[in-house]
Amino acid sequence: MRIHALPTEVVDRARALAGTDEHHELHAGAPGEPLRCCLTRSEGGQPLVLFGYSPEAGAGPYEEVGPVFVHAEACDGPERTDVLPAAMVAAPRVLRAYDSKGRIRGGELAPAADVEAMTGRLLADPAVEQVQVRSLSHGCFLFAVTRD
Repeated sequence: MRIHALPTEVVDRARALAGTDEHHELHAGAPGEPLRCCLTRSEGGQPLVLFGYSPEAGAGPYEEVGPVFVHAEACDGPERTDVLPAAMVAAPRVLRAYDSKGRIRGGELAPAADVEAMTGRLLADPAVEQVQVRSLSHGCFLFAVTRD
């Protein structure tokens, strides 16, 4: 599996626009916010940017926009892209599988202990190009997974 945080150009643009309009809010983050730039959780008081993001998979009627947090300052990105980020899969997750045309091919409600195995099962379908891992409580995009 290959893990995908938000694209660098999306994060850089959000940082550049932080605080300039109602779509790119600056926050003195509370601890534990899921950061889509590095796939970790925020520490209290870190400056964050909250903005709307539409994942690349999900086209036409399947396109969605949801709120995401990133560090306001540049960070190193994810530590690894070959294993699921522990900070992001410590709770139950919604998994959505998408094909190459951005259509939903299936989905699962995954208990924390089964996120990796269930993601692998969805990716075993040759028609699935990407699995999105999402928050169970808010439905927000956390990260994407593709075949390596």
